[in-house]
Amino acid sequence: MKISTKGRYGLRALLDLAVHSRGEHVPLSNIADRQNISENYLEQVFSALRKAGIINSVKGAQGGYVLADKAAEIKVGTILRVLEGDLSVANEELDREGGVSIQECIQIKVWDQMTDRINEFVDSITLEDLVQEYNVMSGHGGIMYYI
Repeated sequence: MKISTKGRYGLRALLDLAVHSRGEHVPLSNIADRQNISENYLEQVFSALRKAGIINSVKGAQGGYVLADKAAEIKVGTILRVLEGDLSVANEELDREGGVSIQECIQIKVWDQMTDRINEFVDSITLEDLVQEYNVMSGHGGIMYYI
């Protein structure tokens, strides 16, 4: 499984929105500039995210985008499934005639279990988790006290 640019850029842009919005609408051009992503491409990505109810938009001079819910309620898995579709590793057509096939054994014991673990992993991370990690990594986290 490989995440496309749509999924990678979409997640980057949403993290940027979560980090910089502070409850206010953020112009798409600001996100595009900070992330060095084409604004036209981000419009397509954000259109899908808006239709899915992950973000809201406001038109006009003070317009832009804002998260539709708290960052702690938005799971990375939800974002990726909106932008990428199903996150299955492999989904082979199984021949149901003649008993269990080698192909079916591999699908059930390898591909399906890999898919389950990937989905569990991406659903365990929220946008808020990424905001906090970004803030720590970038030095924007809280004050550190050393004893």
